[in-house]
Amino acid sequence: LVLGESGVGKELVARAIHAESPRSETPFVAVNCAGIPADLMESEFFGHAKGAFTGAGRARTGLFGQADGGTLLLDEIAEMPLALQAKLLRALQEGAIRPVGADREQSVDVRVIAATHQDLQARVARGDFREDLYYRLEALALEVPALRERGDDIERLAMFFLEASLRGGNRSDLRFDDGALACLRAYDYPGNIRELANVVERAVTFCNGDRILPDHLPPRVREADSAAEPAVEPASEA
Repeated sequence: LVLGESGVGKELVARAIHAESPRSETPFVAVNCAGIPADLMESEFFGHAKGAFTGAGRARTGLFGQADGGTLLLDEIAEMPLALQAKLLRALQEGAIRPVGADREQSVDVRVIAATHQDLQARVARGDFREDLYYRLEALALEVPALRERGDDIERLAMFFLEASLRGGNRSDLRFDDGALACLRAYDYPGNIRELANVVERAVTFCNGDRILPDHLPPRVREADSAAEPAVEPASEA
């Protein structure tokens, strides 16, 4: 279970886990649970047999089948309907799925990584998330810290995104002015790493010289440095 605010890089963590594991040469399948219509979820996850419902002209392999032998990332797991949560729990416990309309179960070997920015314990308390599924997933939980909590990572990531923006282009000498770096360090990034990447891309787009200045940054970012400066008390008169 990978936890963290939106934009902190939970999918990148999942991909790193997959890449550094014995499953690295097998499929990595990622799905956003919030992006699948509720009435199609069971078929999407477990597949369906030919003729299982109107329009099912052929059998279809679901996400579990596609990820067999590899890793399945269930992003935004909190958005999964309760009925499907029960079937997911069984798939995790038994290592088997039953496609919609099929007569028998089929075995699958899938490592499931779930991710969410929501408080699953609170959803369990409200009855929106199955307690048994939560404890099954929470056996190994990783918390990805927000970017504002990661100190020098802000500057390192800004440099990384700058190099990525310039790669393959005609510019190679662009760098950050010290004032721009101070602004980047002072901002708190409610959108986390995704927001930082967009801020750097914007700066590269609007910079015509060889240095990115505070003026090339969005107003909310360039104003963060001045807001972070402590007020200086006037000297008292003797």
